[in-house]
Amino acid sequence: MTDLFDPAHAARLDASDPLPTLREQFLIPRHGDGEQAYFVGNSLGLQPRRARDHVEEVLRTWAEVAVEGHFTGESQWMTYHGLVREQLGRLVGAKPSEVVAMNTLTTNLHLMMVSFYRPTPERPAILIEAGAFPSDRHAMESQVRFHGFDPARDLIELEPDEPNGTLSMAAIEDAIRTHGHRLALVLWPGIQYRTGQFFDLARIVRLTHAAGAMCGFDLAHAAGNRELALHDSGVDFAVWCHYKYLNSGPGAIAGCFVHERHANTDRPRFAGWWGHEPSTRFLMGPDFTPTPGAEGWQLSNPPILGMAPLRASLELFDAVGMPALRDKSLRLTGYLETLIRQRLDSVLQIVTPAEPERRGAQLSLRVAGGRAQGRALFDYLAENGVLGDWREPDVIRISPAPLYNTHADILRFARTVEAWRDAA
Repeated sequence: MTDLFDPAHAARLDASDPLPTLREQFLIPRHGDGEQAYFVGNSLGLQPRRARDHVEEVLRTWAEVAVEGHFTGESQWMTYHGLVREQLGRLVGAKPSEVVAMNTLTTNLHLMMVSFYRPTPERPAILIEAGAFPSDRHAMESQVRFHGFDPARDLIELEPDEPNGTLSMAAIEDAIRTHGHRLALVLWPGIQYRTGQFFDLARIVRLTHAAGAMCGFDLAHAAGNRELALHDSGVDFAVWCHYKYLNSGPGAIAGCFVHERHANTDRPRFAGWWGHEPSTRFLMGPDFTPTPGAEGWQLSNPPILGMAPLRASLELFDAVGMPALRDKSLRLTGYLETLIRQRLDSVLQIVTPAEPERRGAQLSLRVAGGRAQGRALFDYLAENGVLGDWREPDVIRISPAPLYNTHADILRFARTVEAWRDAA
């Protein structure tokens, strides 16, 4: 029988994998004389080697021609955001006109709610999941208050109904049916950050629209992790960041999707000069004529130095394609799950749903013994060059990123947990 904990077995899995690792395209943090086993791409992705080239290209242009860089060459700054448009569309299953890289995630969320959260006394409510990421909850609560409504009544938080803190589709359906007559907006995560649960976006959209409400998604943990079909799913809007699975640097420029059916509407928005249609933008007139599509929600000209690393990452995603990356993600996460269930289930409880279709790359692992034991294990892993991330009170999140993590990385995590357990 094959010993799944044998390093030779992990090496064979890596050598025979249909998608060889692109690890050499990234800068891997060091630990001692070797590399770290880095599983925190769900928090900050690793730096693509090509990111420096794109940043230095912008710096050279700035040094050599200064303001003329706005109009010089194929990478001119006036149209720089357009360099990632088609790649972003393919990444999230959208038309190029439906996506734009701009601002940061919570800024984009507020801009989208200006347009798509239009509460009335009859329909003032937003439905979210209980335990939403704090920035999302803060944004939604403040929007409810801004419109003169009461978050205690009109911010509806759906509690988990499954044993590990996850949500069944039946519970979501029931909540939309129960509150549908009051809902202005359903704002849901693509993947819940704490549990790693992936949701059926298309089904949630259908339920929401049938209730007469708008439907948007925070895809911070889904973009670059799961295959998405935002256009075909009928999503009204979506926002995401590019610094997690999309490896574009700390605080990277974010992404935004607006379905084409909203492209030429008079839906209210907060307007800015860069959202004005390009052919008359420099006439400097007083009237705002939005660019059709998602670009019409832009405010200011994009930060070129901040957008440059995104180009490097999207080149890699576009070269491989999300279907191949998802297939490899299934293999890596499946191997992690198997190792845990085979020899580590006395230490680690998998919180993330077992069904592959209900999760992405991340497994959220509750450590037996509570917070003290969890922190002790987390610190031991870090001391031995294995980095996950910690979520209070007792969960370690491990997220094998298919672009740069390997079966050998996963085995290193499992053997380090085993060594900690045996030494305790």
